[in-house]
Amino acid sequence: MSARPVALLRLALAVALTFAVSALATPAEQTDGATRDDAPTRSNAVAPAPAEMVIIPAGDYAPLIRTKDEPDRVPVAAFYLDVRPVTNAEYLAFVRANPRWQRSRVGPLLADTGYLGTWAGDTELGPGVPATAPVVRISWFAARAYAAWAGKRLPSTAEWERAAAAGFTTLDGASEPGFPAHALAWFSRPTPDPLPDAGLGRPNFFGARDLLSLVWEWVDDFNTAMVSGESRGDTGLERTLFCGAGAAGARDLTNYPAFMRAGLRSSLRASYVVPNVGFRCARSLSP
Repeated sequence: MSARPVALLRLALAVALTFAVSALATPAEQTDGATRDDAPTRSNAVAPAPAEMVIIPAGDYAPLIRTKDEPDRVPVAAFYLDVRPVTNAEYLAFVRANPRWQRSRVGPLLADTGYLGTWAGDTELGPGVPATAPVVRISWFAARAYAAWAGKRLPSTAEWERAAAAGFTTLDGASEPGFPAHALAWFSRPTPDPLPDAGLGRPNFFGARDLLSLVWEWVDDFNTAMVSGESRGDTGLERTLFCGAGAAGARDLTNYPAFMRAGLRSSLRASYVVPNVGFRCARSLSP
């Protein structure tokens, strides 16, 4: 065979191969002659939130109290957050699957003696503990264990405060008419017994419910709050964080709910269980 027919045959094969590859290309790769470099990639898309979770977009958190060397704002990456606090029924499923976290088997290092104290038994809620109400009397250790079992984690302080800073209709609840009064009203009411169902509160701007109107909630880094040990005798502490000095350095002196949350967190230990402290879970948002 002469050199010319061989060259033509090679050319024909190359053309056929080009059409075959083109037919197998994805629609995004075929549009307007775009190349792979021009086509959008999956990594730029945000996956829908898992069931019963909402997306809290990236933003920042302005710490209520900070030292002179700390930044005014802390960046917060986008993350998923549970729509509502974890319920008694959900926690019951956890202790049934993980017997070491049942009431009679948890040691004092992991939870105080009041752990799940209102439940009728290790795996029985009882008539005074509604299945759909938030689970309370839960230690930080227990909340973290549940979150890991559920494939999630506890939110950080910055993440939780970022989500809770939104109003009902705007990103800035502090300046939304009526929202600060709503947040303050919860503090004036005694905790109902039994607690109402979780998730019935009005959703905030991000779609999260009951952040400021049902129970206090554990955060993963609660113990990074101001006080550690006996503050009067600890020479290593930053004195501007305490008492009047701490208030003088506060970012917003009118944000009473934030002061209350900071005060509660600084008083907690990981084994404490409190009648009106529950939790909700978070999950990192993969690109």
